[in-house]
Amino acid sequence: MSVAAHRRTIAPRYDVVVLGSGAAGLTAALAASHAGAAVAVFEKAHVVGGTTAMSGGVAWLPNNPVAAREGIEDNAADALRYLASLSNGSMDDAGVRAFVETVPDLVDWLERDAGMALRLCTIPDYHPEHPGARPRSGRSLESELVAFSTLGDWADHVATGQYSDPETGDVYMMSGETPRGGGSGKLTEDEAQRRRVERVNGRGRALAGGLLKACLDAGVDVHRSVAARNLVRAEGRITGVIVEVDGVLQTVEAQRGVIIATGGFEWDADLVKAFLRGPMAHPTSIPTNTGDGLRMAMKQGAMLGTMREAWWVPVLLPPGETDWGHQRTSLVLRERSLPGAIMVNRSGQRFCNEAGNYNALGGAFHQLDPNSFTYGNLPCWLVFDQAYWDRYGLWELAAGSAVPDWIARGETPQALARAIGADADGLAETLDRWNRQVGAGSDDDFHRGDSAYDGWNGDISHYPDHASTLGPVERAPFYAVELHSSTLGTKGGPMTDVDGAVIGVDGRLIPGLYAAGNAAAGVTGMAYGGAGGTLGPAMVFGYRAGRKAAERPDTQE
Repeated sequence: MSVAAHRRTIAPRYDVVVLGSGAAGLTAALAASHAGAAVAVFEKAHVVGGTTAMSGGVAWLPNNPVAAREGIEDNAADALRYLASLSNGSMDDAGVRAFVETVPDLVDWLERDAGMALRLCTIPDYHPEHPGARPRSGRSLESELVAFSTLGDWADHVATGQYSDPETGDVYMMSGETPRGGGSGKLTEDEAQRRRVERVNGRGRALAGGLLKACLDAGVDVHRSVAARNLVRAEGRITGVIVEVDGVLQTVEAQRGVIIATGGFEWDADLVKAFLRGPMAHPTSIPTNTGDGLRMAMKQGAMLGTMREAWWVPVLLPPGETDWGHQRTSLVLRERSLPGAIMVNRSGQRFCNEAGNYNALGGAFHQLDPNSFTYGNLPCWLVFDQAYWDRYGLWELAAGSAVPDWIARGETPQALARAIGADADGLAETLDRWNRQVGAGSDDDFHRGDSAYDGWNGDISHYPDHASTLGPVERAPFYAVELHSSTLGTKGGPMTDVDGAVIGVDGRLIPGLYAAGNAAAGVTGMAYGGAGGTLGPAMVFGYRAGRKAAERPDTQE
């Protein structure tokens, strides 16, 4: 049989075409469909869901009605004050206002019209002492469990991440059931078996799966393994997209608009070098995030914004582990927040509050030494002792198990420092000072434990006391693993108006072109409000862009 006989057929014309199938893309597609448009989603990967499906699936949505129903007071004004306190003037004021004011409408629509069930995650805002913050949760939402048995053939074509069952790809817990979300991390055997049989998914798989089902139920055409190669422009307006289907280029008309939701550019080395403000290696997102949408928008003369920023995160690299054909990464959150561990640089010195918000650590990793012209806090190591190992373990390694050879060790701080190439006297002095401060119950250097957020990812049995994150590092042998400056995704791209319409370098809108999620300039600038700070804006602006793109061209201006 010829290759042509296997070629898939894609309709040549839609009202709205969406590029990308993460939370931004699926939300945009669903919103456009509900507004009466004929919609197609084109996903470059062989699976749908993007980085969303690989994530914890939590969306930061301040001023949401789920919290209001549970008696938690919030409002748009407080959310705006809070984000402004974090952004150093870098946020898009109009965009952020549209974000927080649209949240109630988005959530109502998801629950009422999209069939999504949402629940609160009891996670504090990442900077709970700032004005307008919520230190006791209320702004982070996640999807309730979703049975993939309802997805039919699509159940096996949703992206998986590090939390998934290696055989099925399913994720059996919600974020709120894990220690990082305030839960125990344990299921009864009966409940675990029920979820396995019914292919019940939580976290990012639930969010992506729920949105996908809603799109399919609404009649959206969803295509995987279809790569967008270029936009089509006629008489000053974006009128379609050129896609590659089974190795053949095809033009698909978009009569009302194209929405770029292709994710960031973190997997394209040239774009990373050109735009990001500091070191970034081993991104944690889906490897198809290579800046395709960014390049297409640039060709059309889009104005760019927030290009230096990313959703920064430290990771460790388990040797011999791969994911998507690349070195597997593990986000380091709980490990550095637990008592009995600190982070040090090559001088053997601490340089930050280890238990702080992971995105803020990007600033610490990017500090340039003006004399040596090196980044003084890279390389970086997580240092801990035998007591920590016996109580907590590390990553997926059980507490008290045999310590693998890839974890550096030393019988003394000086010996450990020599093993990792750090300053021996510096590390010994740092551990001595740290242990004295722990004994006094206060980190005078970086105030670890002072914030209500710090201990949340630590030893929850001591929360909210400082003991949830402050603990000595004193029992030999001593251990260290290298951490790397990574990202959940970049946050720069074409600038847009409050409805996701792309703005050109001349300050005018590019008719028919929209962007949302990490493929657009992040309206919060350098700020990261709380758990789900990526997905919340992605869904809001996907929703706004989808509704706007569904309008007739003569009403979009």
